[in-house]
Amino acid sequence: QVRLVESGGGLVQAGGSLRLSCVASGSIFSINNMGWYRQTPGKQRDLVAAITSGDRTNYADSVKGRFTISRDSAKNTFYLQMNSLKFDDTAVYYCNAEIRYYSGSWLYTHDYWGQGTQVTVSS
Repeated sequence: QVRLVESGGGLVQAGGSLRLSCVASGSIFSINNMGWYRQTPGKQRDLVAAITSGDRTNYADSVKGRFTISRDSAKNTFYLQMNSLKFDDTAVYYCNAEIRYYSGSWLYTHDYWGQGTQVTVSS
C-alpha cells in the first residue's frame, strides 16, 4: 500500500517561513511528477508548485520567488519551502505524486494524494 504523508504545517506570522514535507512509503518503484496544491473552503484545489522526475519546476504566479519545491529521491520525500508568507497563503496544503509501485510481480502507476496539512498565516 502506497501512502503520502505530509507534515510541517502550522501557524506563522506574515513574513515568516514554513517547510512542508511529504514522504511516500510502500512498495515504490519510482516517483514521477510531484506537486503541492492548496485549497481554501469553498474553492477548488489549485496547483502551487510542481517538480518533474528530471527536476524541472513550475510555480503558480502568486508564489514565484517565495516558494521552492525540491525532492530527495533517495528518501522518497519532497518539500515545499515557503518564505515571506502572506495571509492569502492560508490554506490546506496537499501533496500529490504519480507513483509507480509493485503489486506482486506487476508494476502499476497511480496518482496519490496526501491527507493535507493546514497552513495558517496571521496578518
